[in-house]
Amino acid sequence: MLDVGDTAPEFTLPGTARDDDGNDRDDIAEYSLSAALEERPVLLNFYVFNFHPACRENVCSLHNLSWFDLDDGITVYGISTDSVHSHREFARQETLGFPLLSDSDGSVAASYDVLADEIARHRQVAQRSVFLIDRSGTVRYAWSAETPSQQPDWTEIKRATDLFEPS
Repeated sequence: MLDVGDTAPEFTLPGTARDDDGNDRDDIAEYSLSAALEERPVLLNFYVFNFHPACRENVCSLHNLSWFDLDDGITVYGISTDSVHSHREFARQETLGFPLLSDSDGSVAASYDVLADEIARHRQVAQRSVFLIDRSGTVRYAWSAETPSQQPDWTEIKRATDLFEPS
């Protein structure tokens, strides 16, 4: 797994799209880390599966942290090896306000060193992990779980985001 102080690997992935009013669109958008970092820091939330109960808790916990104020100060991406079509339905059911990106071949998870050989009899899926990346592309927070049921300490992540100056 990447450590604090490492340079975050660049990526471009397809993901769920929303219009300017926050409504789901039927098309697929493309997201790159470098483009997002031009505007603000980025929080990457790797998770195992869209509809797994522990993943639902993880992704929805992130969505429900209104005190986190992520929409204004930090770009949030959820990333798993599920398809964009599965992501779209999951985001719709959970009314998620941030894009879910499809790392269908696991290459991005591998570049962050969080690609698991096997979880729940599925091969090559992302481990639950969180990376907070500053605008220079440096990892400022890194966490990874041993099992899908583990959750990050959102208070620690909030503390790490407080170190960023407003953009």
